[in-house]
Amino acid sequence: MISYIKGSLVAIEETQIIVEANGIGYQLLIPTSSISRLPSLESQVHIFTHLQVREDGFILYGFLDKEELEIFQQLISVTGIGPKVGIGILSSLTPSEVYFAILGDDIKSLCKAPGIGKKTAQRMILELKDKLSMENMSHNLNTKKEKTSQIIKDEAIAALIALGYQRNEAFRVIQNIKITDRSNVEEVIKEGLKRLTMMG
Repeated sequence: MISYIKGSLVAIEETQIIVEANGIGYQLLIPTSSISRLPSLESQVHIFTHLQVREDGFILYGFLDKEELEIFQQLISVTGIGPKVGIGILSSLTPSEVYFAILGDDIKSLCKAPGIGKKTAQRMILELKDKLSMENMSHNLNTKKEKTSQIIKDEAIAALIALGYQRNEAFRVIQNIKITDRSNVEEVIKEGLKRLTMMG
């Protein structure tokens, strides 16, 4: 079992990355929502992994944090949900959004993910609700502030990329901006643009 891969980020594509470790390049499929959170090429990364063994080969799925990996593994334990659908869910919803949607019987939110209809969403709630303990819920609430800061940064990075800036320069600038309780996405984008203009 490969628990994680630590190495140099050598390629970033729409749905996958390649990480080189000890002279071997590992291809990992990742949620598309994680792309904007990646550092620049040649940076050192620590990617948590899930290995799918199939008759025609092996597929590695990668996650930037352990929580994302854990909710992915919970998702693919649901009848009818495989790794491809699981990655699709996490490309549309954050782990916290999935978590609270299941605990709150929020079928509408779960159906935002590709490949998830009403019946599948109901099955997810039925099979996972009891597995998601109140202890984990408490942990999520305690880390909500930290996650909100990262969400603001992720959205700001995505906005700068949409405006034509390179992903690596957008990431570098936004990651250096301090997020406070009063920060919002618009302010962070403006500050990022200001810093990029000064750099230019």
